[in-house]
Amino acid sequence: MRTRSIRAATLSDVDRLLALETDSFASDRLTLRSFRHFVRSPTAVLRVMREGADILGYYLLLFRARSEVARLYSIAVDGRHRGRGLAAALLADAERAARRAGRMRLGLEVREDNAPAIRLYERRGYVFTGRIADYYADGAGARRYEKRLDRPARGRPREADD
Repeated sequence: MRTRSIRAATLSDVDRLLALETDSFASDRLTLRSFRHFVRSPTAVLRVMREGADILGYYLLLFRARSEVARLYSIAVDGRHRGRGLAAALLADAERAARRAGRMRLGLEVREDNAPAIRLYERRGYVFTGRIADYYADGAGARRYEKRLDRPARGRPREADD
């Protein structure tokens, strides 16, 4: 059995990340250029879950200066590996990365019709804070969630490599 690990994304991962993005989302996708940008960005944490040479999923956290809130911009798991707890493991890693970056809360938006993701966020303690109509390019609405993180530790976002 191969061991899963989560590590910082590299430029050599971006083609696979783009394929995962295309398979996971019908619209509002990150582009190859965006992935390249976020790999290098000091205000982002882009991490991948690997099993052997395969990328099973990723998440992207964004940080704004002087804000206590980190934003989970995107999280995706390869469809062939869903239902194995990978999204929960990625989300837990994102929460640790946000705490290490000194953030007190983690916020996100999720499609209203994405029931599995909504269940995950609610099970992990995220609180519904509002709805945004016509949030996505196809006109779908979003639900906004936020979670208070305990015990933030000061550090740079790029130090999220366990």
